[in-house]
Amino acid sequence: MCEVGEDYRAPAGQPPPRPGREQKCVKCKEGLPVVVIRAGDAFCRDCFKAFYVHKFRAVLGKNRLIFPGEKVLLAWSGGPSSSSMLWQVLEGLSRDSAKRLRFVPGVVYADEGAACGQSPEDRAKTVAEAKAGLAERRLPVVFSLPPSVLRCSAREPVGTEGAYKAAVDSFLQQQHALGEEQQSLPCPPRPPIRAGPPTAGQTEALSTLFSSVETLTAKEELLRTLRTHLILHVARTHGYSKVMMGDSCTRLAIKLMTSLALGRGPSSWSAGFSDERHGDVVVVRPMREHTLKEVAFYNRLFAVPSVFTPAVDTKAPEKASIHRLMEAFILRLQAQFPSTVSTVYRTSEKLVKAPRDGCAAGTPGPRCLLCMCVLDVDTADSATAFGAQTSSQLPQTQPPVAQAEAPTVSCCCTGMGAALSAFCSCREEDPRARVIEQLCYGCRVNMKDLPSLDPLPPYILAEAQLRSQRAEAEQIQEYLLEDREDEDARPGES
Repeated sequence: MCEVGEDYRAPAGQPPPRPGREQKCVKCKEGLPVVVIRAGDAFCRDCFKAFYVHKFRAVLGKNRLIFPGEKVLLAWSGGPSSSSMLWQVLEGLSRDSAKRLRFVPGVVYADEGAACGQSPEDRAKTVAEAKAGLAERRLPVVFSLPPSVLRCSAREPVGTEGAYKAAVDSFLQQQHALGEEQQSLPCPPRPPIRAGPPTAGQTEALSTLFSSVETLTAKEELLRTLRTHLILHVARTHGYSKVMMGDSCTRLAIKLMTSLALGRGPSSWSAGFSDERHGDVVVVRPMREHTLKEVAFYNRLFAVPSVFTPAVDTKAPEKASIHRLMEAFILRLQAQFPSTVSTVYRTSEKLVKAPRDGCAAGTPGPRCLLCMCVLDVDTADSATAFGAQTSSQLPQTQPPVAQAEAPTVSCCCTGMGAALSAFCSCREEDPRARVIEQLCYGCRVNMKDLPSLDPLPPYILAEAQLRSQRAEAEQIQEYLLEDREDEDARPGES
């Protein structure tokens, strides 16, 4: 095991070996190596490209989640990994009929300049660069999303062997019926998005929200959540059933360790190829087998264009947030131990969440309002430490003891009894408690750094209110059912 303070680097007098003129490519044994991926793995230009492209296509072919003719949305941030993913898709669509990617792609780009504190001039410059690199500009406004973006729609399991083979056979039959001149799969024309730049009020609301967050860790988590909501909304609005993310192997390892540090341990969606928590839209990560080193070399050798977009943690010190600290720790450890990222990454694939007590395996429970993960918290009366913390933070909303005197203020719940009056809509309820009780442990910790929940987007607050009302209705229905069963059990009483 590694220990703090120890230096495992090679001695100063022994520089790391470099490929010489006599060394050849490990693949073809003929070409001169131009890239060294790992110790002893030197590739020439052509072999490295074949190796890189094969890893991308092998991940898609192994999992078989994307069917021929299916609409897939590419989440492009302008960074190296997502730009390389977009480049691989564009090259795959232009290949011959035997090796062509057969899904219909679309691209979404999110402008995060307002959240990162950029000036309008800098944001306009960044958007212009992104627009020049894409054929179509997609910039919906995150504050105008409907509450349905936070709802998980049930769907049939995807990626089964029979369903994939049936989809391939159907696609081949359709292509054969169209004739030889229509063997290619052109992208169908898409209606242009009419959402232009955000208004001044929307930009001010977004800036107010992120300026009210106290820590950089909470800002990064909130920005990631809103970005996911935006991408899902665009995918649902335009009929995309899959979303491709450009997370590399190194980035997934960093995200996994960061999630553990933030209290998101039970979440099993961090590093897998597919993320099916959103139901009707499945998130896939085809770049999960590529390291940042491989992505950087490929983009450099083959001139893959990218756009630099300042992030919320740009120029921040190493210990400014948990994300920055964990990234620096993993990258520094990877430089000394080249197997660090692969070890963390492969270990994450073996993590399986045990079912909670009282819940059947495979039965999804209530989901978090923000990250849509299954709630991993106990009830307020639990004996665990988190249950005690929840009891101390949330206001006491238990129904009061029935009193003999009649209420002095007229209410719609008068005459309904003390138990039913506790669920009446006219009772005062803390809006913060209503939102907090619908969050997982990690999101609750982040919300501590947000003094007020009023700056949150309206669609989040509306969904929280809707869930709260639905829960109250279910409790009232359960109470009425129990009361009716008690009356049926006492037939002789008047």
